[in-house]
Amino acid sequence: MFQSLKTIQSAFALSRIYLILITLMAVIISAYAVYESFQFAEAQREKIYVLDSGESLLMALSRNVSENRLAEAKSHIKHFHEYFFTLSPEKSAIENNVDQALCLADNSAMEVYMRMKEEGFFERLIAAGILCEIQIDSIKINDSVYPHRVKTYGKTSIVRRSNITYRNLETSCLLLNSTRTDKNPHGFIIEEWKIIDNSDLYVIER
Repeated sequence: MFQSLKTIQSAFALSRIYLILITLMAVIISAYAVYESFQFAEAQREKIYVLDSGESLLMALSRNVSENRLAEAKSHIKHFHEYFFTLSPEKSAIENNVDQALCLADNSAMEVYMRMKEEGFFERLIAAGILCEIQIDSIKINDSVYPHRVKTYGKTSIVRRSNITYRNLETSCLLLNSTRTDKNPHGFIIEEWKIIDNSDLYVIER
């Protein structure tokens, strides 16, 4: 009787060991499968597919992000200036555009904005129903040094009911790498931004 009980206990212990081993193996296999799935998905994200003359499908590796960094830098600078200088005669619209611009730059942009605000620029714009627009002509980035020195050239237009005043625009800044966010998708930050020239060019009567 005692021997039978001992045999049963041994069998239960052995079954428990087998169950633990099987469970561990299942966990290891599952973890490996998940890891391989993530690796495969990551590899697929690095590939793009293009059509060759609309007939055959070719696979091409996507370019390294660093190769497109200069294009992203120019886009960052362009968007900042468009947000900052595209203004309609409505307080909420002005604040919304300026807020988006300030997400792309440091306090140097805020200082320019506050100076314009203290001088009554935005109040006059709203009172007179003036629309401000910008046209970027060129963006020069020195990508051989870091932080990158940037100069932006363009024209701003001040649209009144009676005429349109065109102004020259030249700005300079430093461009540094930053964290990508929803409001800063290119992952740059503008520092030491200043307006070098914003003088009148000519006026067109409407």
